[in-house]
Amino acid sequence: MERHACTVRVPTGYVVGRWRVGHSLASGSWSSVYTAERVDAAEPREAALKFIPTGTLTARQLSHLADMTNREIALLRQADHPGLIRVLDILVIDDPADPALDGVTVLALELATGSTATALERAGGAGLTQAPRIIADICGAVAYLHRKGWVHGDLKPSNILLMPDGSARLADFGLAAQIDGTHAYLPPGGTSDYMPPERWAEPVQSRGTVVRQTADLWALGVTACQLLTGRLPFPGVTARARASAAAAYATGKGALDLPGGLTEPWRRFITDCLAPDHATRKRYDAASMHRRALETNAAARASTRRFGKVASRGAVLTASLLGVVTATATLAWALPTGEPETGPVRPVPSRYDGYFRTDADIPPAYYDLIVAAGTMCPADRAVTPLLVAAMLKAESDFDPDLSDPAGDEYGIARWTPRVLKYYLPAGQRDRVPQPPFPPEMSIPAVGRYLCWMAPRLEEVPGDPAENLAAAYRTSADVVRKAGGVPRSRPELVRYIDRLHTYLSRYRPVTIGTPA
Repeated sequence: MERHACTVRVPTGYVVGRWRVGHSLASGSWSSVYTAERVDAAEPREAALKFIPTGTLTARQLSHLADMTNREIALLRQADHPGLIRVLDILVIDDPADPALDGVTVLALELATGSTATALERAGGAGLTQAPRIIADICGAVAYLHRKGWVHGDLKPSNILLMPDGSARLADFGLAAQIDGTHAYLPPGGTSDYMPPERWAEPVQSRGTVVRQTADLWALGVTACQLLTGRLPFPGVTARARASAAAAYATGKGALDLPGGLTEPWRRFITDCLAPDHATRKRYDAASMHRRALETNAAARASTRRFGKVASRGAVLTASLLGVVTATATLAWALPTGEPETGPVRPVPSRYDGYFRTDADIPPAYYDLIVAAGTMCPADRAVTPLLVAAMLKAESDFDPDLSDPAGDEYGIARWTPRVLKYYLPAGQRDRVPQPPFPPEMSIPAVGRYLCWMAPRLEEVPGDPAENLAAAYRTSADVVRKAGGVPRSRPELVRYIDRLHTYLSRYRPVTIGTPA
């Protein structure tokens, strides 16, 4: 949703249900979004209120808007994924004294810090440094929607929201549609830069125009190109010119000429998303693109680490040779001259090396999640990325698909659903989540748990990290009552022994915060 003159004007301080309206965030053709805060003391304290009008529209517009609203509400009620914006409340204003607001539908949603469209504007034509992570987050969200039988229908940077923890959420489901067989139906039109060429040729039927899930892949390719490079994949000053270039490419009369600066894996990723027609594009799916995005990001991190190791070995070799050079300095005049002078090769450390050893068996795909979880509460010195990594190893051996129905434990962190509920982000705690629990959900929840638990175990004797891990396996009451790790529980003692093994294995030479 972009910034326009407000479609729905709501006065500051107006109360809707449990929410008091703040300032305007954005407005589109069919709705307006405002900040809001709770009028009671419950969590979450803040939200974004999306106001969908009714009073000033024609009968045809009302029908179209009702359809869009019903689509969005249906999806929001069914969806439960960390990559999708969460709905907190669905309300209808009952205020006969204000005809402009009476009957307006209001969606209370998680409050984001902004959209990737806004971030791109601020980048001034460049790509976003966090683009690879954002793309992976959104691929996961689209894959989830597709598994559930939906097509988003309006994927673009303005509908990708950035959250306070740095993660991305897919939002705005007014054009989302459930697949009926092989396709769904949407109203004609859309944002042309993100529509696949075949949609322009689809006839308008009584239910709308046909759309398939591969349309989301096309939009994903366009969006990925924009996030990585700051540019759209097709040339043209106007949207019409760019649509013509895309149509020429789709019919074989033009080539796909992606912007420079893309690495080869991302170039292939975008090219596959932008396969010229549905038949070619359906060879891929959002789940496979999600895996590719994660693998590309992991490979990039591994490459950084390898470069650092090579540079470090070069520095050691240089240092070891300095003694030889010094010892033979009196013969230097006899050596050949004319070669350029070179200094020692300086090591280039990974930005993760201060947190844990990057040459250990911690999967690189989880580095960012582990660091974010372990640095949520810097005042609690026992809560560190090192502890989070060791706990995940001890819990599941980093298995994201772990499933233990007998113990009611699932995922990389062995969460029990009824417990995990309380450590999800504010706004996602209204119901017990159902497995599978992806790492993007499980690992941040470990950080929230540790940050919540650490102050409650401050007075317990013993190693604080041990006590936190033991409480995670049992409860705070068990640890407090035992005055530390209860040695009467052999299985727990073995768990703590494993934890110490992994803490030692993953501990960097110098623990600190990387620059």
